[in-house]
Amino acid sequence: MLRIALLLVLALLNGCALIYKMDMRQGNLVDQKMVDQLKPGMTMRQVELVMGTPQVASPFNQDRWEYVTSNSHRRKQPEIKTLTLHFESGTLSKIEGDWLPKSGDELLEESRDLQRHSPDDNRKVKNG
Repeated sequence: MLRIALLLVLALLNGCALIYKMDMRQGNLVDQKMVDQLKPGMTMRQVELVMGTPQVASPFNQDRWEYVTSNSHRRKQPEIKTLTLHFESGTLSKIEGDWLPKSGDELLEESRDLQRHSPDDNRKVKNG
């Protein structure tokens, strides 16, 4: 009888280790494809359409947006990634963090093309 009780207790305790724990992703859902779409010169609205609303937007510095993602895997330390976007005069000027666009030269050339061929949302047309 004691053996059966002992085996039952051991089986129950061992079962606790077998409980399934889901992977959890919290914060902004950011991936490399989204970051690759970011180009210097994009307006805040264009960036928001690509990336979504930033998780952290400081009321004191509205030209800096923070995107934070946390991935928790079973029995491992959470992986935390950040992306910081800096704006100057309402346009994207700098990207920092754990995700970066793949090619800097390509990004620079595309931003020049963007500025040459598309009107800025904030630019006022002069009548004249």
